[in-house]
Amino acid sequence: MQALVYEGPREVVVQEVPDARIERPTDVLVRVTAANICGSDLHMYEGRTNMETGRVLGHENLGEVIEVGSAVDRITVGDMVCLPFNIACGHCKNCEAGFTGFCLTVNPGVAGAAYGYAGMGPFQGGQAELLRVPYGDFNCLRLPDDAREKENDYVMLSDIFPTGWHATELAGLRPGESVVVYGAGPIGQMAAYSALLKGASKVMIVDRQADRLKVAEKIGCIPIDDSQGSAVEQVLDLTAGEGADRGCECVGYQAHDPQGDEHSDAALNSVVRSVRPTGGIGVVGLFLPEDPGNADEAARAGKIPFDMGHFWFKGQKMGTGQANVKAYNRQLRNLIHTGRARPSFIVSHELPLSEAPEGYRHFDARDEGWTKVVLHPGR
Repeated sequence: MQALVYEGPREVVVQEVPDARIERPTDVLVRVTAANICGSDLHMYEGRTNMETGRVLGHENLGEVIEVGSAVDRITVGDMVCLPFNIACGHCKNCEAGFTGFCLTVNPGVAGAAYGYAGMGPFQGGQAELLRVPYGDFNCLRLPDDAREKENDYVMLSDIFPTGWHATELAGLRPGESVVVYGAGPIGQMAAYSALLKGASKVMIVDRQADRLKVAEKIGCIPIDDSQGSAVEQVLDLTAGEGADRGCECVGYQAHDPQGDEHSDAALNSVVRSVRPTGGIGVVGLFLPEDPGNADEAARAGKIPFDMGHFWFKGQKMGTGQANVKAYNRQLRNLIHTGRARPSFIVSHELPLSEAPEGYRHFDARDEGWTKVVLHPGR
């Protein structure tokens, strides 16, 4: 099969690799029809993780079931399914509690697994023609009969739509409250969109990429360009000096200042200062225990300066961690099916798999207009 393979920093190639296949009775084999390039893929693409060369990338996947293992009894050949980026067994302590992003069995020694991702198990990714899905009955989300018509909407259920929703859940957002989102990349856009769907009274979003801010403004957000002045001050001005009720950090450890210098703590500490006393904060921007590519010695060990004094003195609450996609994907699927949600507004480019390396290059460079790329293997 054809697949996108990681060869080293900023070097990915489409090449022939062995076909994905059924390996265990509980597996499902999917012919991939849509696979997104995720902002988290860029951490590996840029060489900022311990990703092994030769691995197939891609954890945002959707496609058609073409084969099922002998122990699979719910999912059938011909089903269109979306796959959570979390690979989970469904029966360990964390899975039974709903924490499928922290499965204890599929990646021994680590809580959690994912397709085609550094440190998240040996599983190949879905930026390929075929994908093996472990524990298929549990991990496959069956899609309605409009799956092909709304493919670009449903594929967002694999990661960014549930993750954006998760950010607002971690923050404790309630209808009528205000929220500030740091980062207008795909996750930040979905957090802002989720806040709007939940009835937030005011959604502010911070970035400095004009094209991304324009996308957010079109769906009803208030854009804040932090290259034009302190984002914290702009949020305070928009909230009569009080600060937002809730905040979502959707940037992570590669946060930069407007001058282009990296400060891993920048977005996180800005959220603390932007949210009112006793407000809530959700952190879904990626932070890693180790960051060997960072110039700062402490940051290389996963340590960043945190404004604990401000956080403590303001009595804020914070939730962190990757989304447990299965906690949200069925409900969000139904919003798409009924026309209440159209997360495909974020899609800027659709490419065949053969053009994936070019898509990575443009997306990584933050070239104007490249807000979200969907790959279509086999197209």
